[in-house]
Amino acid sequence: MAVTMSDIARDLKVSVVTVSKVLRNQGRISVATRKRVLRRAKELHYQMNWVARSLVTRRTYTIGLLLPEFAHPFFAEIARAIAQTVRPHGYHVIISYFEEDPELEVSEADSLLARQVDGLIIASAQPVHCLDLFRRIQRRKVPFVLIDRPIAGVRASFVGVDNRAIGRLATEHLIARGCRRIGHLRGPAMGIATERFEGYRRALAKRGLSVSPRYVVAGGHEDDTGYEGMRQLLRVRPVADGVFCYSDPVAIGAIRAILEAGLKVPDDISVVGAGNVHYSDVLVVPLTTVDQGTCRIGVSAAELLIEGIASKRPLHPRKILIPPKLVERESTRR
Repeated sequence: MAVTMSDIARDLKVSVVTVSKVLRNQGRISVATRKRVLRRAKELHYQMNWVARSLVTRRTYTIGLLLPEFAHPFFAEIARAIAQTVRPHGYHVIISYFEEDPELEVSEADSLLARQVDGLIIASAQPVHCLDLFRRIQRRKVPFVLIDRPIAGVRASFVGVDNRAIGRLATEHLIARGCRRIGHLRGPAMGIATERFEGYRRALAKRGLSVSPRYVVAGGHEDDTGYEGMRQLLRVRPVADGVFCYSDPVAIGAIRAILEAGLKVPDDISVVGAGNVHYSDVLVVPLTTVDQGTCRIGVSAAELLIEGIASKRPLHPRKILIPPKLVERESTRR
């Protein structure tokens, strides 16, 4: 026979309301009472009846997280921060990946909505002016938060990083290290890459340095695109003495190409990435990068969504931009 909250309350001579608040991590309950309830629940192998709880609260206590890819450390760290933030509120996260495919993103979103998730956090790949997905979510009155990639025309809260500042910080650092022929390995064709390029361009212009199209190579966001992009950049004469890469994986590929060409990092070419992924400091040449506050993005997005779910009326959308900071390592030290 299943153990109920009433069983725990009877054993401890407290009210069922007290037990419920402890198990839902809500309300002002003394530390001693909270410990007693949790200890007794564990002793009795108590399991929350989610179906019954959903019928009472009209919530499923699940959150859908839509991400463009599985392997990228940036999104993995965001997912972990979101899960850690919503768990104390009694929520669980369902993660769907859409592989940078806008049509698959719509399909995965529909699947999450069919599961009646209480809210969504989305790093979207929808094309500019394609707002059908978001209108459909809003018609269902499901709160959602956009992360990393703002979508113009969507009335929703957004949490991301100041991407122009990323480009500016990286480029100014290379200039400060004596670089004057600074290349840029651009990211995929989306707003984030454009903003980082704009920060790069403005930093050069501020110091009276021109942006030569020869030193800007279009690429992607993985190490293999960084490798191929850097090989192309190495054919330009005179060779660049510094390079700002769209992301850390791109920078890792760029360093591999530089070393294969018989050049040294940073003696011949300094390299700066973006992201500060967890392995950046243990590479053959530890990578100077721009930390974009990945965990803070996840925590802020989760807090905004929990607030939106709890509210009885739509909240005014908020925009949170995490300020980036430079993390200097061996790839730019001379």
